[in-house]
Amino acid sequence: MLKTMRLQASAVLLVGLFATPALSPSALAQEGPGQGYGKIASGAYSIVAEVRAKPGKEAELRAITLPLVDLVRGDPANLVYFLQENREKPGHFVFYEIFANEADFEAHNAMPYVQEWFAKLPDLADGGVTVTRMQVLAPAGN
Repeated sequence: MLKTMRLQASAVLLVGLFATPALSPSALAQEGPGQGYGKIASGAYSIVAEVRAKPGKEAELRAITLPLVDLVRGDPANLVYFLQENREKPGHFVFYEIFANEADFEAHNAMPYVQEWFAKLPDLADGGVTVTRMQVLAPAGN
């Protein structure tokens, strides 16, 4: 009975949310998750970069890499920045980055905190950073 009451309460909550014009499904799509996709122009400069820790250096590489997330996302020229780690191979990091153009990306790489990170890689990373330079393809209207 308690489970039925919870389900009924959830249904009432959902009906109430979507009955409100400001929270209609179309309003949620415009104001909710994914709203920023339209702000990234087709042709934007995107990067997939990979770095692998030397054996036994996974935690150290992670420790110097995690602070980059807030620093890069704080850069007004950065549009998207994600740091990911391979679940099956800890210490294998993949960066996904989007900048409006190549000049913005190169300016990012010249930032002191990025240069400091690069300077630490010879001791921690196996083979440095592999960078794939790409462009964003967006549907018409984006």
